[in-house]
Amino acid sequence: MSLFKARDWWSAVLGEKEEFDQGCLCLADVDNTGNGQGKKKHRSLFLKAWTTCIIISRDKIIVGSFMGYLRIFNPHPIKTGDGAQAEDLLLEVHLRDPILQVEVGKFVSGTEMLHLAVLHSRKLCIYSVSGTLGNVEHGNQYQIKLMYEHNLQRTACNMTYGPFGGVKGRDLICIQSMDGMLMVFEQESYAFGRFLPGSLLPGPLAYSSRTDSFITVSSCQQVESYKYQVLAFATDADKRQETEQQKLGSGKRLVVDWTLNIGEQALDICIVSFNQSASSVFVLGERNFFCLKDNGQIRFMKKLDCSPSCFLPYCSVSEGTVNTLIGNHNNMLHIYQDVTLKWATQLPHVPVAVRVGCLHDLKGVIVTLSDDGHLQCSYLGTDPSLFQAPKAESRELNYDELDTELKELQKIIKDVNKSQGVWPMTEREDDLKISAMVSSNFDSVSQATDVEVGTDLVPSVTVKITLQNQVALQKIKLSVYVQPPLVLTCDQFTFEFMAPEMTRTVGFSIYLKGSYTPPELEGNAVVSYSRPTDRNPDGIPRVTQCKFRLPLKLVCLPGQPSKTASHKLTIETNKSPVSLLSLFPGFASQSEDDQVNVMGFHFLGGSRVTLLASKTSQRYRIQSEQFEDLWLITNELIIRLQEYFEKQGIKDFACSFSGSMPLQEYFELIDHHFELRINGEKLEELLSERAVQFRAIQRRLLTRFKDKTPAPLQHLDTLLDGTYKQVIALADAVEENQDNLFQSFTRLKSATHLVILLIGLWQKLSADQMAILEAAFLPLQQDTPELGWEETVDAAISHLLKTCLSKNSKEQALNLSSQLSMPKDTSRLKKHITLLCDRLAKGGRLCLSTDAVAPQTMVMPGGCATIPESDLEERSMEQDSTELFTNHKHLIVETPRAEVSPLQGVSE
Repeated sequence: MSLFKARDWWSAVLGEKEEFDQGCLCLADVDNTGNGQGKKKHRSLFLKAWTTCIIISRDKIIVGSFMGYLRIFNPHPIKTGDGAQAEDLLLEVHLRDPILQVEVGKFVSGTEMLHLAVLHSRKLCIYSVSGTLGNVEHGNQYQIKLMYEHNLQRTACNMTYGPFGGVKGRDLICIQSMDGMLMVFEQESYAFGRFLPGSLLPGPLAYSSRTDSFITVSSCQQVESYKYQVLAFATDADKRQETEQQKLGSGKRLVVDWTLNIGEQALDICIVSFNQSASSVFVLGERNFFCLKDNGQIRFMKKLDCSPSCFLPYCSVSEGTVNTLIGNHNNMLHIYQDVTLKWATQLPHVPVAVRVGCLHDLKGVIVTLSDDGHLQCSYLGTDPSLFQAPKAESRELNYDELDTELKELQKIIKDVNKSQGVWPMTEREDDLKISAMVSSNFDSVSQATDVEVGTDLVPSVTVKITLQNQVALQKIKLSVYVQPPLVLTCDQFTFEFMAPEMTRTVGFSIYLKGSYTPPELEGNAVVSYSRPTDRNPDGIPRVTQCKFRLPLKLVCLPGQPSKTASHKLTIETNKSPVSLLSLFPGFASQSEDDQVNVMGFHFLGGSRVTLLASKTSQRYRIQSEQFEDLWLITNELIIRLQEYFEKQGIKDFACSFSGSMPLQEYFELIDHHFELRINGEKLEELLSERAVQFRAIQRRLLTRFKDKTPAPLQHLDTLLDGTYKQVIALADAVEENQDNLFQSFTRLKSATHLVILLIGLWQKLSADQMAILEAAFLPLQQDTPELGWEETVDAAISHLLKTCLSKNSKEQALNLSSQLSMPKDTSRLKKHITLLCDRLAKGGRLCLSTDAVAPQTMVMPGGCATIPESDLEERSMEQDSTELFTNHKHLIVETPRAEVSPLQGVSE
């Protein structure tokens, strides 16, 4: 048993499957059996005498449920911890309507006896509770009598009561409706109703008798105070309305006394009075609780460690301090003195309401109620543990054997971590196996629809995904993704359940829809599923995936080679050249045997690419009119060369690139993409202005049409028509710019893939270093208005330059902006990309560790010059940099050797 567990004095479970909330619990001498009629109000004066209690009345526990059951308990257990006995339940009655809140006060005129107020969603009922003595204790009978009731025109939310306006000897009731209206009842009669200004959702409501004001928390997360006199003297908006319509509550806006923004929603409000001259307003928020003065100033606040569920402040024994009981969702009850935690006790349930009272001559009993009906009376105390650990048998330790065993265990742990990592991957792979098969032939009937390609017939290819599971799986969802403008006939498949040893196969077709080239021919199939276990029948969520490669002929056709092109690059290999007919079967024109080393590709979008293989040297040249179109053919060439030599059993095949990096062409694509982003922002801003203008003209026209005396339109209709045409034209321009931006981003991704490939071949980067480059240059799948490619890549490259590629320790001091925003231009990004290439050329090594700064002593390859890293060096080398990028559009490799490249003869 825990040392700080709440000591159970009495407990009961109320009903079956009933629900309760914070307003469903109340403690009071409801049957007026005490020696004094002065009921203690639990919200203000309770527990003021936890140690010096002078209250001599016996409280009863009144509980109402959302099922409509009203119960009154008078617990008196024979011994501590006893459950509820039959005679403990004084009364149980079913009122049919859900009970939202129960309160006890002086609600009947002509008497100061206590009566019970029960709030339903559409009704307020006042009852008197009385008992008849029997010959024995269990023969006592209790009954309730309806004194009066009020039918509500609006759905109620909560209520509060008190001597509104300073009346003596009686309590008035104020009910808050769901739409923010306060309805005041002077006992048997309805007084008035007022709407709270700007009310959206109702909040907790409390009444301060000292300031005679109502305090609530609005949906704007502000504590607001309204004087009763302001509410009472506020006039209705239309004095000519009838009385019944006034009860429906059309009143004018009220003036708030004071407000305080607490920045979170409130769960409850309590008023605690120290004396006649001071009182405090306590507000329980979702993460903090606040103590406010009468004028709304913060006395203190406390940040809570756990999510609270209920609270109850009361006056402390120490002068000038306030104690607070706070229950939370961790089954704990904390007692604070101001902001200092004084005690913490554990409860068997999550409390939604907490009260303190005097039960069976026991003062300071804590009564808690859970949302499912667990009612418990407990008190604070400790229960020291009497358990004593047995003495361990003493034995001599052999330290040599312990060291040997420790080394063996460490070796086992190390081997396991190396083989399978933290998670057992073999078991996860055995759950579900996914494989993809791409058809070698096109579909006999093309599935392409709504294509934007200019060719007459766009081919489609079928892909089949096979799922094989070894165990029972559920909630299987297969999602397939390809790079746009490639589209699928169906991209999602769902299976509710798969039995063990079951195989499922799904098929779909892929075709090119847009008039431009995709950045990749690789597709990805991802399967998410749940594997049920004994402890978790709903299943443990898991994910597996597989990738598949689409054929090149899906996006391009054989074409006529071109001798001239604006953009060229050369790939060198360490093996003898391979015939292009064997590398690209089906693409070569076999009519002329002397052209087997030249091949043309015609993309469906319209662009053309030419591939040339040298007859004497180990080089391949790719050339095209568009820089980004070089990527797919270059990548396909390298992949097919690797596959060709792997089939030949040659493992030391390698490709290299020694030409100048085509940064200038790459920067032109970046500038075009950024320009479209700027144009998009300008068009959207202009569209917003025209939309505001259009609405303003509409309002003026509507005012003119509603006017009883006709007035000239003053060409407002003409202005409306012109503005409407401008809005439509701007909306079309925005849509067209978005399409162009999407195409530009796709072309930029193709060029980025090509630049990354060339950097990897240029510096012979490893697979890990290539992965770092791809993560830095390709962080986004698509642009968004909030986060664009330029600022994201600039931040990633800046991080690399200040960590693994830094020249000294000063550059490693990170000073990156925590918030990414759209830059003014691309000059900074282009400078960082150039600096990245320079650092790599000087021997920089890409890694994720900030400690690894490689020595930068390598000699730069031919065609590259030093990159300036300071403003002074940049000015001195401006002319050299201009000469460096002047001839980038003709990227034939210039080797240090004096002999003429054989490729020049091939192109001619």
